[in-house]
Amino acid sequence: MIHKYFKKEFEEFKVIVQVNPETYAGVELTIGQNGEIEKRKLQFDSKIYDDLAEDEFKASSALEFNLYLNGIK
Repeated sequence: MIHKYFKKEFEEFKVIVQVNPETYAGVELTIGQNGEIEKRKLQFDSKIYDDLAEDEFKASSALEFNLYLNGIK
C-alpha cells in the first residue's frame, strides 16, 4: 500500500495530510511557524479526495510528511 499525501500552507501554519487509499485512515500534521507539530489520527471517507481538492490542498510527498513526523525540520 502506498499512502497519498497532501498539503496546504496558511499564513501562520502548514497542514500535511497522509491518506491510506484502501482504508481511508489518515494522519494530519499541523506545523506552526515556531516548528511546533500537532498530530491527529483521522478516519476519512471515500470523498476525502474531493474534499481536499475543494479546500485547495496540493499533492505532497512522503519525504516531507515523514521529516515533520519525525521532528526533522
